[in-house]
This record gives sequence, C-alpha cells and structure tokens, in this order.
Amino acid sequence: MTDATEAAPPIAPLPTVLGALQDPVRLEMVRRLRNAGTAVRCGALYDVINKSTATHHFKILREAGVIERLLIDGQTCQRLRAEDLDAALPGLLDVVVDAANRAQGDAKADTAP
Repeated sequence: MTDATEAAPPIAPLPTVLGALQDPVRLEMVRRLRNAGTAVRCGALYDVINKSTATHHFKILREAGVIERLLIDGQTCQRLRAEDLDAALPGLLDVVVDAANRAQGDAKADTAP
C-alpha cells in the first residue's frame, strides 16, 4: 500500500533546484534514488550523517520539488520526482546524475587496491 503523506510542491525554479543539488549529501541521495528507479526507505539514502541532518536535507530537496515523501507499508520512503523534473527542466536530472555516477566510479577506482 502506498500513500502520499503530503502534496508535492511544484518544481522550483532552476537556481533553487541547482542549489538543492549542489550539496554533496543531497546529490548522493538523489543519485541513489535515480539509480534505484523507485521509492527508497529513508535510511538507505545516507551513510555518514545522523537522522536529524538527513531530515534537513530531505526537506530542502522536497521544497525544491526534487523528491516527495511517501508512506509505504508503514515505512517512510522518498521518491524522486523524475518525470516532473524532466517536464520542468528537461535533461537536467540525467546530466547531474550521470556526472555524479561517473564521480562515484572515479572515487571507487581511486581507492581500489
């Protein structure tokens, strides 16, 4: 069972969306959501921050219209608003996430034995 817990705001203007995506923690959250292709439980979207900091980052992404919060079988999840973003800012999400995926791959290659 999936229930939206709040109405999704409109996609914010480009500077606001870019501001939301410029933070490395938020960019990683969006990268993980995009790569998952579905709603993801909140705790799976971050590693190195505490829950209250994650809540702050989720709020910024929601206010920019990048994600929406859902309740799925009693679990709070986040879903990327990919279709809405692509309609409002065509191609932006693909370019940003592709660059983040490449950077993540480069970081893993740098730390490989």
